[in-house]
Amino acid sequence: MSEQLDDIRSRLETISEELADLALVQLREAVDAGDDGAGAAAEERRLTRARRAVDKAAAVLGGDSS
Repeated sequence: MSEQLDDIRSRLETISEELADLALVQLREAVDAGDDGAGAAAEERRLTRARRAVDKAAAVLGGDSS
């Protein structure tokens, strides 16, 4: 079972990285489009909250009680 949990933790870490990348892309696209940034900032915050939740889940599976 430990191997399965390590695999899930690894996938969660990958998802966390993908969410961080998406948040940066969202902000870059808003800047490039000349948006005021309100919508992009809200979307970036939402993606960041999701990333943090995924990070917490990976930490729990890794035995880290952060």
